[in-house]
Amino acid sequence: MGQPEQVDVVVVGLGVGGEEAGGRLAVAGLSVVGIESRLVGGECPYYGCIPTKMMIRAGNALVEARRVAQLAGRATVTADWAPVAKRIREEATDTWNDKVAVDRFTGKGGRFERGSALITGPNRVRVGHNEYIAQRGIVVATGTVPVVPPIDGLAGTPFWTNREAVEVEQLPPSLVILGGGAIGVEFAQVFARFGVQVTVVEGGDRLLAAEEPEAGAVVETALRADNVEIHTGVRAERVSHDGARFVVGLSDGSEVSAVKLLVALGRKAELGGLGLQDAGVDTSGRFIEVDDRMRAGENVWAIGDVTGRGGFTHMAMYQADIAVRDILGQGGPGADYRALPRVTFTDPEVGAVGLTERQAREQGLNVRVGVTDVSESSRGYIHGPGNAGIIKVVEDVDRGVLVGATSAGVTGGEVLSGLAVAVHGEVPVATLRHMIYAYPTFHRATLDAIKALN
Repeated sequence: MGQPEQVDVVVVGLGVGGEEAGGRLAVAGLSVVGIESRLVGGECPYYGCIPTKMMIRAGNALVEARRVAQLAGRATVTADWAPVAKRIREEATDTWNDKVAVDRFTGKGGRFERGSALITGPNRVRVGHNEYIAQRGIVVATGTVPVVPPIDGLAGTPFWTNREAVEVEQLPPSLVILGGGAIGVEFAQVFARFGVQVTVVEGGDRLLAAEEPEAGAVVETALRADNVEIHTGVRAERVSHDGARFVVGLSDGSEVSAVKLLVALGRKAELGGLGLQDAGVDTSGRFIEVDDRMRAGENVWAIGDVTGRGGFTHMAMYQADIAVRDILGQGGPGADYRALPRVTFTDPEVGAVGLTERQAREQGLNVRVGVTDVSESSRGYIHGPGNAGIIKVVEDVDRGVLVGATSAGVTGGEVLSGLAVAVHGEVPVATLRHMIYAYPTFHRATLDAIKALN
């Protein structure tokens, strides 16, 4: 190993956030080294947002075609996974090859190193046989990995995580999914719509436990209509695999069985082994603690999933922007998470922003809620089959502003945009009540929810 090389910034992890930060710093004229052991671009383009939404689009097209009989005549639909798998390979992931992403990063002036980074001291990073002194500092953007719980018998079986589920070329006849959060329910609906016999096991008392109960109920009804078997309030206690099938023993004494098993029980940061403590960063928690400028320590910034603010591409991009501005001394606003939007891309789609009713009450706010049934709106009535959904708004009565909102329904994530502006901009509820809402649209149901505040 030769002398350490002096550079401006070392970015450890080139997922969505790391690639954005490193690329922008390089374009700004800094000497940047980006280190990634897996695929440049991260989880989102290869195993998350992009391919899974392609899968969802395909499943939704099948169901929408089946709705023709109720609206416009006759349609015969035959499900075929092959074009979905082909599209994921050829259009989304380049068969899980990141050359395009690497070229994008180096084209901006960054230097790329494939390997595992080790922080060896303040401002010092080693990868392979090279060591760098990052004069401005280090950006940590190493993302998260799926949680694999210590369920008796699970280790050593050929279970799936989201990666294997996205890579699948031939669908199994049956699938058990552990976890009824966003990832679990999205996969459940897609595979069920392509004819897989799907069973979901959720330890909590409802699906989408992080979101409003009304939204979870909408999704549960939709999944049951797609013939998904749902077990809530029970946990997997043991797993066995005989070479052909999985058997999962549940906490209520029952068993569920399928050819494949998908573990979708959340994600975790892997902070050990990075050497963060040698740069003065506390690694005792589940995530890296950062301030509102993404600073994790002296000359260390952390962005994206590792900061524990949710596994969202838009969060990683948002935090990357803050870190870049801080490193370049450009100022601007610090992090503000009051209006964090998130979308579960089921059919109906669940968009949510800010606090749930429960979170608002736990914070001691004086809360009012308004809920309306999207299917009873004019646009819902016109839409007909597939029109299920709710809009729910959560008001801080003392300030007269919304602190949270949920839009579940057709294009629920798009309907969310106006609600996100209202929460972020603290638009007075009185103003929202007297706005003009286009008719007949799904977003007009927002007015009904505002009027329902009580």
